[in-house]
Amino acid sequence: MTIDTSREELDAVVVGAGFSGMYMLYRLRDVLGMSARVFEAGDNVGGTWYWNRYPGARCDSESYVYCFSFDKDLAQEWTWSGKYPEQPEILRYLNHVSERFDLRRDIQFETRVTEAHYLEDLNRWEIKTNQGDHVLARYFITGIGCLSTGQLPDINGRDSFEGDWYHTGSWPHEGVDFAGKRVGVIGTGSSGVQSIPVIAEQAEHLTVFQRTPQYSIPARHGTVTPEFLDEVKGRYEEIFEKNRWSRAGFHYDEIERSALEVNDKERREIYEAAWEQGGFRFVNASFSDIGADRRANDTASEFIRAKIRETVHDPETAEKLVPRYHPFGSRRTLIDTNYYETYNRDNVDLIDIRHSPIEEITANGVRTQDGEYALDIIVFATGFDAMTGAFNRIDIRGRGGIALKEKWSEGPKMYLGLASSGFPNMFTITGPGSPSVLSNMPPTIEQHVEWISKFLDYMRTHDIESAEADASAEADWVDHVNDIASTTMYQLADSWYLGANIPGKPRVFMPYAGGLGTYRKKCNEVADAGYEGFMLTSQNPKGLHSQEPVLKQ
Repeated sequence: MTIDTSREELDAVVVGAGFSGMYMLYRLRDVLGMSARVFEAGDNVGGTWYWNRYPGARCDSESYVYCFSFDKDLAQEWTWSGKYPEQPEILRYLNHVSERFDLRRDIQFETRVTEAHYLEDLNRWEIKTNQGDHVLARYFITGIGCLSTGQLPDINGRDSFEGDWYHTGSWPHEGVDFAGKRVGVIGTGSSGVQSIPVIAEQAEHLTVFQRTPQYSIPARHGTVTPEFLDEVKGRYEEIFEKNRWSRAGFHYDEIERSALEVNDKERREIYEAAWEQGGFRFVNASFSDIGADRRANDTASEFIRAKIRETVHDPETAEKLVPRYHPFGSRRTLIDTNYYETYNRDNVDLIDIRHSPIEEITANGVRTQDGEYALDIIVFATGFDAMTGAFNRIDIRGRGGIALKEKWSEGPKMYLGLASSGFPNMFTITGPGSPSVLSNMPPTIEQHVEWISKFLDYMRTHDIESAEADASAEADWVDHVNDIASTTMYQLADSWYLGANIPGKPRVFMPYAGGLGTYRKKCNEVADAGYEGFMLTSQNPKGLHSQEPVLKQ
C-alpha cells in the first residue's frame, strides 16, 4: 500500500467538539494511543451548547446526571448550581473538561469538514475541510449531533424584513437586546418554550406565532439544594450505573403502575404529586403505560390540558394553547419555566397560525391570513433538520463513490445507529437508529464512544483492516427500530422524530425507542459475538475474517 505523503495521515478524524467528539478524542488518544484530530466549525468546544445561546437555553436533564461519568475525580470536583443547568454553565463545564484532559491541542477550531471520501485502494478516508486541510485517516467518526442543523422556514418575503432576525440554533454570542422592541417568535418547540418567557420579560411587546400547541411540564428548578447536590456525589457510582441500564438514561426508579388500574381520585393525586416534582419525573413517577397505551395516555393528556386551563387566565388564549391534535409524549416532551404563565402578561399575544397561517414576512413584520403584525425583531424558534441534516452538509461517499445522502434518500439506514453498509470504518456517535434524542445524552454518548473504541481496539489486536455493517443486519435493525416505534405514541404525531418538519424529507421514525438499557445489552451481545452483523476484513487475505460477515448461525 502506497500512501501519498503530501496528505497528512492520522489514525482517526472526528467531526465535532461537543460531548461526543471530546470524549471520543480522549478515548482515541489517551486510552488507545492513536493519533487523532477533531475538526470543529465553532471557535471553541461545546457542540450544541456552543451554538444554542438563546435566552432561557437550559438542559432538560437534571444537572447532576447531565455530565460525564467516565472519570470519578471529574465528577467529584465539579459542582452544579441547581437542578437544570443553563447554557453558560454547561459550556463552562465542557471547557473545564477540555482543559482538564488537554483536549484542545488536538482540536482544530473554525474548520468545517466539507468532504469525506472512502478510498478503496488505500482503505483510508480522505477528508477535506473549508480551511484547505487534506487528511487521510483509517477511521472517520462523526460526533456532529442530532440537533445541530437549524431549519429556517422558507416563508415568502423573509428577506424583505427590515428589522433583525435570528434563529435560536445559531444565536449571536454577544446576545440580543430586546428592550423597547416589538418581538415576534415563530415556533413553540423546545427553544420557543424556553425563550418566550425570558423575551417577554425584556421586550416591549411579544407576539408568539404558534402552529402546534405543546404539552409542557414545569421544571421546578428550585427544588434542588446545594446540600442535595453534595449528597449526590456520595452515590455517584450507583446513580451512574442506574443511568447506564435505564430506559431513558436516568436513575429514577421506574414505577410499574397502570393509569387504568386506579380510580379517578387516586389517579389525580398521583398526577398532582408528579406534577409538583416536575420535569421528566412527571412520567417516571406517575404511570408506566402512558407511553404505550392510548387509553392510559389520554388520562395524562387530559390532566395537562386541565393544568393549562387552570394556569392561563384568558379562556380563549388557554384554548389556543391546549394540544388536541396529538397525544402527550408523541412529540418531544417539553420542560419549562413559567411558559403558560407568560400568556397572562399584558405585553404578550398568541397567534394561532394553524387556523390563520402566515402568508408572508413583510418589511415591517409578519402578515397572517387575518392581519399584519408590526415587529422590530423576529426570532425563528423553528427547530432543526434532525438526525440527518448535519450529515447532509458533508459530501460523504463510501464504496463505489455512493453518497451517504443518496443511500439515505428514503430514510437513514444504519446498523445499531453506529455504522452504515457501504461505508467501511465510518462510525457515528448517536446516529439514526440509536436511542440518542430519546434519552439523557451523556450516558448515551458514553456508551457509543466506549463501544466504538473497544471495537477499534479489537480490530487492532485481531489484525482487522476494515469493518463494515452487513446490509442484511442493517435492514433487520431498521425494521426493528420501526417495529418498536409502532408500539409507542411516537407514530401518532407529525414531529421531527419522523422528519415531518422538513419539506420533502421522507417520513421515517429515526431514533430507537426501545430504551438505552435494552440497546446497551444488544450492543454488548454484538461485541461478545465477535461483532456480529459486521463485515470484518483481515489484513491477511486468508485470515478468519477476510470478507466474511459475522452472523449468527
